[in-house]
Amino acid sequence: MVKRTLPFLALAGLPSVVLAADCANTLTVGYPTPAVADGWAFRLVANGFTRPRGLVFDNDGGLLVVDSGVGLIHLTLKDDGGTCLSVSEKTTLIGNRNLNHGVALSSDGSAIYVSTSDKVLSWGYNSTSVKVTGTSRTLVKDMASGGHTTRTLLVSQKQPGLLLVSRGSDGNMDMGTLDINSGRSQIRSFNISLLGQNSDGINYTDGDVVGWGLRNSVGVAEHPSTGGIWSVENSVDQLQRQGEDIHNDNPGEELNYHGTAEKPDGRNYGYPSCFTVWRTDDFPNIGSLKTGNSFAVDDAENSVNDTTCNADFISPRLALPPHTTPLDIKFTDDGSTAYVSFHGSWNRDEPAGYRVASIAFKDGQPTAANDSQDAAVDLLTNPDLSKCPGSCFRPVGLAFDSKKRLWLTSDSTGEIFVLERGGNSTNTGSSGNDDSAGSRYRPSSAFDRVMAVLFVVYIAVVYLS
Repeated sequence: MVKRTLPFLALAGLPSVVLAADCANTLTVGYPTPAVADGWAFRLVANGFTRPRGLVFDNDGGLLVVDSGVGLIHLTLKDDGGTCLSVSEKTTLIGNRNLNHGVALSSDGSAIYVSTSDKVLSWGYNSTSVKVTGTSRTLVKDMASGGHTTRTLLVSQKQPGLLLVSRGSDGNMDMGTLDINSGRSQIRSFNISLLGQNSDGINYTDGDVVGWGLRNSVGVAEHPSTGGIWSVENSVDQLQRQGEDIHNDNPGEELNYHGTAEKPDGRNYGYPSCFTVWRTDDFPNIGSLKTGNSFAVDDAENSVNDTTCNADFISPRLALPPHTTPLDIKFTDDGSTAYVSFHGSWNRDEPAGYRVASIAFKDGQPTAANDSQDAAVDLLTNPDLSKCPGSCFRPVGLAFDSKKRLWLTSDSTGEIFVLERGGNSTNTGSSGNDDSAGSRYRPSSAFDRVMAVLFVVYIAVVYLS
């Protein structure tokens, strides 16, 4: 009896990372293995997508993924616990090459909402049979423009029936967005519960303004406790200030607050006249400006200056590192943390971004001060940014499953990852071609080494008894 009991106790005490070696999922990345924060584990779950972007879980645990240029894909997952997951079935729910980013479900999960550059479309959905029902309906229309073509979708959980849609600018500096009636560089909300079955959709400019003067706020989320609407803003490229090139370290990306879905602020956040200070060193005519303040640019209207930028427009709650390209934001159930995907830069000499980071919240607001430069803490990163973008993952969409595991897409590599808090800090099963980056398990402490030895003893006892 003792012979049998001790091995099982040894097995129960093994670190999860040792047991993870038995996971049937052996997918590996083809670039230097990402680095994960202490206390977390991650795994590559799926690959072979064309350009995966937005994702969401349905009521039966199916994962819906927009594969840009392909359509909406459903993944049935085999869950062996922890990060040991794999795809057991892949189904194309909606074959539509115009779908490029946005996806959401109705509050009861019975309808799917997806976006093209011009429209928000809807189908009935049965998550048990994994089928869309009926023909598509147009919910929102007339959003076609050049430049930024993603249309992020958010269904309010505090105000059922309200759909928020984010629409970016037509190019880098879109002066036409000075007119609120342009409908560009805005987030608007739509009460789709009032739409009849025969409606041909709501014009985008007929929606209620949640915020405008937002160059390209791709990530939009609702705080689960307060109902506050938050967005992450992709700011301008190739910027000059008083004739000097400042584009490497300014302007900052932004985390913006917009009130609630029920009572949105509807305010102007400054684009294309005002932007956000990140680095103050060597900033022309800095005056009293500090990180997080707004400043005017050379081609702003004559009436706009640094003073009016900070007085007449809304400055961000937090500045984020320049050109890191935040594309999604998701809150934990208790609202204590927001996770942000940073797709990565192209418009600076040294690459930046290419990571997923966390931002601490308390009472519905970030805990960091407005002028903080370290509010976003690395969760999953590429270990060598000099290899980016060519040999890096580039995170886009984020989603939580029912077990509070965080999922993300990487569009450049056609991959989907899962992360779980509480795992060993060494990565579990998502190894690549760089062993120095932790691509194989190595005991991280004396305790882990002892447990590994006990595991070997257990195997020996089983086979010798």
